[in-house]
Amino acid sequence: MSHSTSSEPIERGWDEPWYRVRTEGFQASFLPSDGEDLDEVCNVDVFVTLKDESRWTATVFTVAEVERLMKLWAGTDEALGGRYFWVSDGLIVRDPGIDNMTDVIAGLIENGEFSEIFQRVSNN
Repeated sequence: MSHSTSSEPIERGWDEPWYRVRTEGFQASFLPSDGEDLDEVCNVDVFVTLKDESRWTATVFTVAEVERLMKLWAGTDEALGGRYFWVSDGLIVRDPGIDNMTDVIAGLIENGEFSEIFQRVSNN
């Protein structure tokens, strides 16, 4: 995915329990599990603050994580025995890792699809 340098990380690091990535265009605050390898993150909540100060949220899953969950649910009552997967603010990406997910977020902002996928958080 190619995107402009305005989406390149300016700052990144821990602000416990958040892992934050700041670019010129947005800040993404990820909530990985304790001790999780950031290059292997495959299921994570993320809050994004855009330049206009609007706040957005989604849960990002990898394709492999969705498959793992559906197999885990097979033979249970969850999601009709793992026959479907649904989440209202879900984004499914191919590859794991915070860097990959940040690149996808940047691409969605740049191509105008971000607000169709992420849920806006009320400022109340």
